[in-house]
Amino acid sequence: MSTFYDDIGGSATIRTIVKRFYAGVAEDEVLRPLYPEPDLAAAEERFAMFLEQYWGGPTAYSDQRGHPRLRMRHAPFAVTPTARDHWLMHFRAGLDEAQLTPEQDAQFWGYVTHAAQFMINTMEDAP
Repeated sequence: MSTFYDDIGGSATIRTIVKRFYAGVAEDEVLRPLYPEPDLAAAEERFAMFLEQYWGGPTAYSDQRGHPRLRMRHAPFAVTPTARDHWLMHFRAGLDEAQLTPEQDAQFWGYVTHAAQFMINTMEDAP
């Protein structure tokens, strides 16, 4: 039985999405300060592994990092509605680059929009 991960093209597709996403994050004045590492390569790898596992691919994320605990891992950072919007803008660019079928795109987009909303932990942007 194939998984969504298999159906969309596996790791190559996930990594296309994530690479485009982080290219946007690297230049984003709202999001870049939320990534303390000077090089985004490690964050890119973690996100790719997470998405691969979430959609039915290899379990490298949990094997290396344990349970995702997304809210806990993001708690030290002010995830505001503005940050969510910027995050979704860059993720949308990644999905567009992947050129999934409309049904696959809608399924992926539905997940990330819900997850992005769930991650908000601060309602006000810093002055």
